Amino acid sequence: MHGLTNLTAAELITIGLAALLVILLAIIGYRAWQKSRITPEERERRRCAHLVAIGKINDAMLVEIRDNLVFYSYGVRGVEYTASQDLSRFANLAASDFSGVSAMSVKYDPRNPANSIVMAEEWNGLRGATRLTPENHPSR
Repeated sequence: MHGLTNLTAAELITIGLAALLVILLAIIGYRAWQKSRITPEERERRRCAHLVAIGKINDAMLVEIRDNLVFYSYGVRGVEYTASQDLSRFANLAASDFSGVSAMSVKYDPRNPANSIVMAEEWNGLRGATRLTPENHPSR
């Protein structure tokens, strides 16, 4: 066995180009795979859209509000669930003043009742909440 020393220049160039082709295909494949991955924001948007489409509506009780997180509880078939939803992506739609929340509705997945929402792009379960605007701000 004489190794690579007995190969002609054309054979060495062919081997080099083949290796370069494999590397380029690997890079292209990796970039395509990365672009096809779903972002966490898109995954949450799809989950909410799915719940809006198939979810059952039930009454919920507001438990606590921390920044943009809304904690709520609801019951399904005798089981009490406590959940939360981050409403930061609905900052322009969501209420800023929850003091007027008289009741809440929750949409949940009938096959997995722990999977629930109180707000989505196409649906809002916050009843009685108002947005704080300069006209209705308490400091006026």
